[in-house]
Amino acid sequence: MTLQHDVEALRQIPLFAKFEPSKLKLLAFTSERLSFNADQELFRQGDPGDSLYIILDGEAAVLVDTPSGPITVAKVGKNDFFGDIAILCDVPRTATVKATKALTTLRISKDLFFQLVTQFPQISVEIMRELAHRLDRTTRDYREAVAKLKAMGGSLN
Repeated sequence: MTLQHDVEALRQIPLFAKFEPSKLKLLAFTSERLSFNADQELFRQGDPGDSLYIILDGEAAVLVDTPSGPITVAKVGKNDFFGDIAILCDVPRTATVKATKALTTLRISKDLFFQLVTQFPQISVEIMRELAHRLDRTTRDYREAVAKLKAMGGSLN
């Protein structure tokens, strides 16, 4: 793929849609393009959070370790990004991400990410929006799970 292809892909992502072309080109040039096969892990829960990933093509599952084994908490695909929590909160990876189909990503290092946030404050707003949407989805999913558990006569205690 070409640098121009990566620039066009970045333009489709709401997080970067308002960037001028020269800035998108710089971002595409300074990011690392990575490909993964189906069933290949990008990183594991607990690994150091050193980068953010943007999916250019393909799909992946977000898995969280539990005492009874890993569970899929989300699926991500083209134009989605992930890895932001670990770098924003400076904590280890909160989940494992595994390709479910052939996957192509752009990897943005933590340092580059913070340079972008400093240079383009609108990214911060878009990230907050995305995190708020994720929290809303998680809260809804949690409420539904609790309601199902109660309907089955179960309890959270």
